[in-house]
Amino acid sequence: MKTTSIKNDAGFLALALRLVVGWTYFSAFWRRLFLADKLDPDTAGYIGEKFNHFLPHALGIKPMIEYLVTHPEALWWHMVIFTIIEGIVGLLIMFGFFTRLMSIGVFMLALGILLGSGWIGTTCLDEWQIGILGIATGFLLFLSGGGKLSIDNYLIKKDFKITQKKSFQWLASGILPIKDQLFSKIVIVGSFLILGISLYTNQVFHGGLWGTLHNKSVKPHVEISNGKIENDNLSFEVYRTEGVDVYGAWIISIELKNSNNETVLELSHNDFAISNTLTIDNYYVTKVKPGKHSLIIPLGAKAKLSIQDSKIKNLDNNIHTLKITDVSGASWEHQVNN
Repeated sequence: MKTTSIKNDAGFLALALRLVVGWTYFSAFWRRLFLADKLDPDTAGYIGEKFNHFLPHALGIKPMIEYLVTHPEALWWHMVIFTIIEGIVGLLIMFGFFTRLMSIGVFMLALGILLGSGWIGTTCLDEWQIGILGIATGFLLFLSGGGKLSIDNYLIKKDFKITQKKSFQWLASGILPIKDQLFSKIVIVGSFLILGISLYTNQVFHGGLWGTLHNKSVKPHVEISNGKIENDNLSFEVYRTEGVDVYGAWIISIELKNSNNETVLELSHNDFAISNTLTIDNYYVTKVKPGKHSLIIPLGAKAKLSIQDSKIKNLDNNIHTLKITDVSGASWEHQVNN
């Protein structure tokens, strides 16, 4: 009889899942604060820059991300609070303390990952898989509770007063006060709703159901906009929207060509480091910046570039073509009116 009881303990059967997903979130807190200082805006690897990488193709939450990456102080507070929440949720879900409340935290954190970065992943659909599996796990742990090996169960066995409250069953563990017929419907509807979220985001981010399968994390793509020529100044905006999140676009050449396709102005990597030649006005925390051998444009970075040169002043009034070239050989063009 005792063996059967353990076998039917859904929370106990989900122990491995609870421990692993708990560590997944707690480890984010652990490595950002103890293994490496990823909450310092002035150090490499600042988590705010990672958050900035989500921006180009975030689903539904893009306005929130853009607000934060244009307000560095608010972004820092958001990253600190987010990290603390991850640590609390991860630790408590592993211990099985207020398991159902923490499972809601798992669900919401996973949903944020899915909507923000579900499109990122170079060799496989990394962030999408993490997000969608986290959502499913959160739902399952809410239904199962903590089970035999949990602090919730210890409190129930010791008959603490808090366990007598109906809210404890909703927030921690124990049998949910729902009729069997309704419970079955919740499981079925919830499961297929999560499947729907999975299929929808898979299609939006990657074309995983029909059409052309695509991965926006493989090759860098730079959007050029708002090109203007005024006197001896050429200005335009660059915005890196695709490519690997841990690898920049390495721009080795900026060219301006006339209507006859003749190069009238060209900047190479040697020119990018000269402050009076190229001015960079960054919009977000992830910054476009000159490197030793190229102009570096990280994923999600957006900036206004201005080039001042006497050659620009004498250009005719025809349409000119601005071309920037990556070290890989990829290039992007934009029409500029004089």
